[in-house]
Amino acid sequence: MSEYRLAEQPALDILTAMGYTALHPEAAMAMRQEANRVLLKSVLIEALRALNAGLGIEDAEAIYNDLSTLSDNEKWQRRLRGAYSRRLKGGAKDRPVALIDFKHPDRNRYHVVRQVRVEAQRSRIADIVVFVNGIPLVVIEAKCPLKAADRSGQAFEQIKQYERDIPRLFYPNAFSIVTDGMATLYGATGAPSKFYAPWPDPWPRSRDRFGDDLTKDLWCLLEPSRLLDLLAHFIVFETDPDSGRRIKKVCRYQQFRAVNKAVDRVAEGTKKKGLIWHTQGSGKSLTMVFLALKLKTHLTLDAPTLQNPNILVLTDRIDLDEQISKTFVACGLPNPKQAATVAELRAEVARAGSGRILLSTIFRFQGSKKPIPNSGNWIVLVDECHRTQDKDLGGFLRATLPAARYFGFTGTPIKKSDKDTYARFSEPGETYLDKYGIDDAVRDGATVPILYEGRKTEWSINEAEIDILFDRWFVDLSDEKREKLKQKGVSLALIAKHPERIRLIARDIWEHFKQTCRPDGFKAQIVAIDRESIVLYRAALADVIAADLTKNGIAEVDAMAKAERLIACVFSKAQTDSYPSEDPAVESVRQQLNAHFLDDQEEKDVKKAFKGNIDEPSFLIVCDKLLTGFDAPNEHVMYLDKPLREHGLLQAIARTNRTCSIKQSDGTNVDKPHGRIVDYIGVTQHLDDALSSYRAEDVQNALRDLDLLRRDLRETHARFTRQRRLMGLGGMDEKGAAYAVEKLVSDGREDDWFELQRLGRHFVRTYSDLSPDPAILDFTVDMKWTATFLRLAQQAITKDESLDHLTYSGKIRDMLEVHVRATGLTTTVRLRNITDPDFKDDFQTEGKSEEELHEAFVRKAAELKRVTREAVDKNPAQYGRFSERVLEIIRRFEQGQIAAAEGLKDLEDLTGGIEAEAGAHDKLGMDERAFAILRIMEPHVSDADHTVLQGVAIEVGCLYARAQANQPSWFFMDGYKKELRREVRKLLRPLDLDDANVVRDEIEDYAVHAYAEAH
Repeated sequence: MSEYRLAEQPALDILTAMGYTALHPEAAMAMRQEANRVLLKSVLIEALRALNAGLGIEDAEAIYNDLSTLSDNEKWQRRLRGAYSRRLKGGAKDRPVALIDFKHPDRNRYHVVRQVRVEAQRSRIADIVVFVNGIPLVVIEAKCPLKAADRSGQAFEQIKQYERDIPRLFYPNAFSIVTDGMATLYGATGAPSKFYAPWPDPWPRSRDRFGDDLTKDLWCLLEPSRLLDLLAHFIVFETDPDSGRRIKKVCRYQQFRAVNKAVDRVAEGTKKKGLIWHTQGSGKSLTMVFLALKLKTHLTLDAPTLQNPNILVLTDRIDLDEQISKTFVACGLPNPKQAATVAELRAEVARAGSGRILLSTIFRFQGSKKPIPNSGNWIVLVDECHRTQDKDLGGFLRATLPAARYFGFTGTPIKKSDKDTYARFSEPGETYLDKYGIDDAVRDGATVPILYEGRKTEWSINEAEIDILFDRWFVDLSDEKREKLKQKGVSLALIAKHPERIRLIARDIWEHFKQTCRPDGFKAQIVAIDRESIVLYRAALADVIAADLTKNGIAEVDAMAKAERLIACVFSKAQTDSYPSEDPAVESVRQQLNAHFLDDQEEKDVKKAFKGNIDEPSFLIVCDKLLTGFDAPNEHVMYLDKPLREHGLLQAIARTNRTCSIKQSDGTNVDKPHGRIVDYIGVTQHLDDALSSYRAEDVQNALRDLDLLRRDLRETHARFTRQRRLMGLGGMDEKGAAYAVEKLVSDGREDDWFELQRLGRHFVRTYSDLSPDPAILDFTVDMKWTATFLRLAQQAITKDESLDHLTYSGKIRDMLEVHVRATGLTTTVRLRNITDPDFKDDFQTEGKSEEELHEAFVRKAAELKRVTREAVDKNPAQYGRFSERVLEIIRRFEQGQIAAAEGLKDLEDLTGGIEAEAGAHDKLGMDERAFAILRIMEPHVSDADHTVLQGVAIEVGCLYARAQANQPSWFFMDGYKKELRREVRKLLRPLDLDDANVVRDEIEDYAVHAYAEAH
């Protein structure tokens, strides 16, 4: 009831106030006609006839039937946007059919329905569904904010269950929303929970226009004209270049804001430029895609300046041009064309016509001075626009397109002194048309913060004291050799490449990497001062790693081979690399440069492997390449041994700011907490100087000193300790405190537990972020207590495995495993699998105290909750009833209807049922997947010969197995899937099913998961 009062009802009230009509579930059911259908038929037919002049009732019925069978989210998206036509009764050719009137929002019909039950193999009830013209576009999962389980992701789990179990509701879905009445998050159809995000900025309104956050959030996402804008222009499907999968993406609030500011400026017609700073890692390339999409289609507005403009997207580097081009093409933007040559670009730009999208580099305009006649119909989007003004490139561009509109994009702030960029891309008196800075991205979780630490000062190089440093590092050389080196010129690079210095730093890098990155599978870049230092670092690091691996028992040859594979070098080739030299040192370096140089394909392969989930390579050593435009989310640390300034520094360090979650070998995930810059050259000793050319507010948190994290650790430890004391947990061991908190929660003190949990998580996370810093040593004992307590308390309260443990870094988890064994808590904390020989020990109830029985029930319920959830994910038809039964037993125990001993007996019976089900396929001589298909068919066939049913299930299984073998990506191919559906329908025909199409669709939903996973 509290979910309804605190979340559902307020959401319904807000939506009705915005113009939605609330339908009673029974009224909506009558419009749907059948419980397994999701369209409001009468509303859709009425809307179709109102929006399409002359459309008859027969045609409207046919369109409804057509849409009812459409089972592809991307195709739905295209049809909703207007890419839908069909031959109507009496017509000679196909005619466009509008499903939504985007330009006149008030001509559409808006409904909201609560408790929408959709029947399927596993029927589900969605809390709230938002309909436009009878089409379900948004699903809202409303959760009570007072339930601990909901704070740990249950709402997201339910959305995932709905997407899997009642996919029909999500075929037309634009996005989904999760809210507890206070916090609201939204995410694209099929998106993992980590990609759900808030919408904090209600631009163009101000926050004080709204009475509370829920009203603001639902207005931002669901106010009718904004929802239509989102649907029309801010959803794309991008093809992942590595997996080939289509990934649906919905814009973030800063992208929506920036695009609409730019489009409004074009539509208004008087202002012709704007500068957009969206910090690196926050989706700048997608912002350009959304802008091009809205400029191109502008479904929600009319303006003479938007009739059919040409769009030119420019970068200043070939690799960025390719990156942007791939993004545009992957997102399916209409007709983007990459102009590869100067002649091709000039011909395309000068050609009459409209509606084109060109992608190229700024250098194609070099020397171009003659204006083209139709330049007023061009809109130019310039990426990294601060770099395009040198050498008159900006002048040549504007000479060619004098009347065009110009929008500049940058991933780094513009320098205070950079008058050219502001003059060329900003209106008078304006700096940024839209700004999404470093702090904004970190606050929203779009990027992670970047921490920096300077290593030993004797390794850093102060250019003002370079002669003194030379004498110190080269003291062992003879006077004659020292004098020779001095005559060549004492340079920073000369000192930086001293073999002993590189050897010491290489050892430090490996020790730091082992403690910071390796336990969780993250990776690192080493930025060396020049190409020679790249190969010097490579050799030194390989020696250090090989020696360490040898100490751990690996044969020397194998250790060196492994060390070599862990390192890759990426640099450009020079002409001199192939020249012979009489100087043995120079000749040696040239040989190594040739040996480790990667051609274009090899470099692509190495970058792909670096981004992958294997550890080879773990290090990329570079000097100039990959410091801009290279996105590897799993890069955690940059070891910096090259002096960088201003844009170079900001762009380089941003390689580490991408968010990333890495799946561990035990199936759990660890999130990257931050990026890390380890400075050996001394850049960060003079950070203020390095960034002094920017406005202070633009770069004040570009890098965060570890001293701030040390202070944060002390403060959060103090706050956690105080809350623990206030709750009466002082002096208790972890287990005693966990059961004490369970009692407090049952007595109504959930808020105290939430606050303790929040502070505890922050304390453990901050400790982990600092490790291996010596500052953590004073807090290690309390960290172990806190982490173990949180895990135990989560088990006791929610009968589930603690999310805290699952998201800890590997170094912390290893420490905790040792700790729980030392304290005798292993059997309480560690959840065992049903196949574990000791799994059934808890079912022995004789001779156990009430406390021991309670503990056994908590652990067993948590284990079976996890076991059944994992089983249901693989096969809902087989294991759905077991999952529901576990939850029912837990509910009865928590409500005092059964004692712990009785609950354990029920869980024991349930375990037997799960084991019997797991082995049932063997008894029938079937494989697991064919048996799962049999289970899907059984409820629909009550009187058929079971042997016949088995035979059909085996044939259907073989059909999908062949598809997987012959065409591994069959589940992405609509035509192939349609062919498979026809074949399945034929195989089902002998069973004489009333609802054969429903069974066929349920089998396909299962097969897409089971047979794709087998690949």
